[in-house]
Amino acid sequence: MTIEERLDRLESLDEIRQLVSKYSVTLDMRDLDMHVNLFVPDVRVGKDKTGRQALKEWADSVFRDQFTGTSHHIGNHIIDFESPDLAIGLVYSKNEHETESEWIIMQMLYWDSYARIDGKWLFKKRLPMYWYATDINKPPLGEKKMRWPNKDPYDGFFHDLFPSWKEFWSSDYIRDTDVSEPVEAEAFLMNLRRGSQAGKIRVN
Repeated sequence: MTIEERLDRLESLDEIRQLVSKYSVTLDMRDLDMHVNLFVPDVRVGKDKTGRQALKEWADSVFRDQFTGTSHHIGNHIIDFESPDLAIGLVYSKNEHETESEWIIMQMLYWDSYARIDGKWLFKKRLPMYWYATDINKPPLGEKKMRWPNKDPYDGFFHDLFPSWKEFWSSDYIRDTDVSEPVEAEAFLMNLRRGSQAGKIRVN
């Protein structure tokens, strides 16, 4: 890579990390216009809607009806570039939600797709993967760790994109195999996924 390309890569990394932080604060402060403008203009919303206006209407309903106050805390963030203007990312998020009856804490990941449009990095897609959601006084032991008030518990597919999780716990797992060679830096996430499909993407 040339010096100019390296500089562009560093600036892009910083802008994408800022994008993720902006997502959290605009959600928590309910600035829906700023929130939806973090996405590409033709963002897909649900099965048959597209665009920022549709995303705003969806966000208004979810952010207003499901919980009151929220706080999203961003953690680990890995970014791989597919081209100078396209990237994918994996982001940890630890969240708190105030509901009418419970204080829900959550641990999750986002599998992200980013695109640079007119010189600005934006979200193209976000796939939320949940480990647990539960009242702060109720540890989410056992199965179906997604436990919202007035809803049946369900699984959040936190590990589902990553074959290593099932392999590790499989009865066929062999512990004494030789260590494989390190993967290239720009292929880390796809190697972690081992080519598995992204599944159904939805904005959250």
